[in-house]
Amino acid sequence: MRLLPTLTGSLLTCFVLLASPLTAPHAVAAAPVRCVEVDLPVSTSTPQETVHGQLCMPAGSASTTGASTTNASTTNASTTGAPRTVQLLIPGGTYNRVYWDFPYQPERYSYQRDMARHGYATFAVDRLGIGRSTTPPSSVLVNSVEAASIHEVIGHLRAGRVSGVRFDRIILVGHSLGSGVATLEAATYHDVDGVILTGTTHLASPPAVVEFFTIFVHPVTLDPQLHNNGSDPGYLTTRPGQREPAFYLTRNADPQVIATDEATKDQASGFGIVTAASDLLGPTSLGIDVPVLLMVGEKDVFFCGFLARDCSSAEALREQEAPHFSPAAELSTHVLPDAGHSIALHNNSGEYREATRAWLHDRFGM
Repeated sequence: MRLLPTLTGSLLTCFVLLASPLTAPHAVAAAPVRCVEVDLPVSTSTPQETVHGQLCMPAGSASTTGASTTNASTTNASTTGAPRTVQLLIPGGTYNRVYWDFPYQPERYSYQRDMARHGYATFAVDRLGIGRSTTPPSSVLVNSVEAASIHEVIGHLRAGRVSGVRFDRIILVGHSLGSGVATLEAATYHDVDGVILTGTTHLASPPAVVEFFTIFVHPVTLDPQLHNNGSDPGYLTTRPGQREPAFYLTRNADPQVIATDEATKDQASGFGIVTAASDLLGPTSLGIDVPVLLMVGEKDVFFCGFLARDCSSAEALREQEAPHFSPAAELSTHVLPDAGHSIALHNNSGEYREATRAWLHDRFGM
């Protein structure tokens, strides 16, 4: 009978995993930024699947152009000026890669373009089942399948199959559900050099989780915006108008950001949410043997506050989270003040990106 408490705990945390946007038109890149979209083959749940992604680097870095570069010749990054490290960005549930390259005021909210302007390379993916990646049946899209697909993407990045650049160092960056995928991938395959987890802790607020599943989400087949996308009822999305209370601290968010978030929302497999919750709340993170940075919004309704974590300071958060990581993780924490669950989309998101760059510099000399 131990299965019932475990499943209940997973359900209580999985709500949090729902946080990432749908495909939207990209804003024109600023002069110093260069982005290219690619499709990468993976074979996790079915033999023929693709993961869609966008690579952004500083302008002038060696890269090729075109919709797909899986057959491109590799380039020695050390001799071309291209960054040798890439952040692999994994969006949360009901988001896709647009979370990382937000179309509204991208100069302020696009993680990818801001990082490129500071000299960093990023590769943001649509997880399987969202955006322009393959959409398998929701029943097969469990967290282990998601992690295996990211493992294959890492292989492509290291082999130089993304825009012709062979990356020597890879930092996994997850948000919410994407953090569950990143946790399992890093703990299972040991093929990355660092991990950044956002929008998650090892303790979720049960009342907030219940509210999420009873009020905030419904099957995608019932959604007026996404019901014709061909997905089965096992995929979930947020109900119209519910992203604001679920993902934002309204007083510190631009109404147009929230409206754009609603317009670009995506979906998430219910099976994936439950299994990712198990990896987020359970002992999986103890298997991560590279440096970890954990970041949350101070007012994240799912993971901070009532019956969840004390997010009053980075020090308080680290004290609570440290037992869930090995000494090799050298856990660092950061709390973004006056921010809700989707920390990349609040007015002070620049502070979150600065903290990320500071950690990358301290740990890797970047």
